[in-house]
Amino acid sequence: MSLLDKSKEKFIQILLENNLMNEEIEIISAKTLTPYQAVGQPERDDYPILKGKEVLIEATFKNSKGQAYTDEPGSYKGKLKDILDLELTNNFERAILIATMNTVLKYLGLIGATIHCKNEELGICANQLVNYIGEHHGNPSIGLIGLQPGMAQALSKSFSIRIVDLDKDNFNKVFNDAVVEGPGATEDIIENCELIVATGSTVVNDTIDELLSEKDVIFYGTTVAAIAYLNDLTRFCYSAE
Repeated sequence: MSLLDKSKEKFIQILLENNLMNEEIEIISAKTLTPYQAVGQPERDDYPILKGKEVLIEATFKNSKGQAYTDEPGSYKGKLKDILDLELTNNFERAILIATMNTVLKYLGLIGATIHCKNEELGICANQLVNYIGEHHGNPSIGLIGLQPGMAQALSKSFSIRIVDLDKDNFNKVFNDAVVEGPGATEDIIENCELIVATGSTVVNDTIDELLSEKDVIFYGTTVAAIAYLNDLTRFCYSAE
C-alpha cells in the first residue's frame, strides 16, 4: 500500500472520530491561485510557480485553508465524502485530496503551516534550512529532490549537494558547483547522499514512496503537511502560515 493510501485511511479515521464524514453542509472548495496570490514577489524569479510550471490549489474548510502544489491545475467543489471517492489516478486528484487533508487537519488543530510563505520569506526559509541541517545533521552530503532554486543556492554554498528535478528545462542548471540532473539520477543520489531533502510535491506526483528508506529525509513545504503528520515524517517549513 502506498504512503498516500495509508494516509487516506488514517485521515478517514480522523474524520469519523470527529463526526465530519457526513457533514452535508460543509463544502471543500479548491481554487487555482495566481502566482502573486501564492508566493507574492520573492527575490528570485525562477521559482516553478512563477514560470507557470506548477500552481498552488487552495482548499477551504470552515475557517481553515490548506494548499498543495500540482502541475495539473483546475477547480473542484464537493463534500468531504466526494473527495474521498476520487480515484487518485492523476496529479490533480491527488492534489485535491492532499489540500483537503491539509485544511481539515489544520482546522482540527493537528497541523500548522499550510499556507505558502511569500515575498522575501522564501529566501529566509532557505537560509534557515541551512541552519537547521547544520544543527541537526552536521555537515552531510545532500540530495535535493525537486529544484527549489532558493534552497539549491543556499544549500550549495554550505554543503556538498546533488540536485535532481523532473523539469527538463532545469537540467544542467548550475548552483555554485551543483548541476541539476534528471530523474534518472534519483536512485543513485538516494543511495550515495547522506541526507535527502525533498519537495513535499512528491506526494502529488506519486514519487514519494521512492524516497523512503533508512536514510534521513527532510520534506519541505506546505503540500506535505498532513502527510508528514500522519506518518511521522520530518518536515521543514519555516515561514508558512
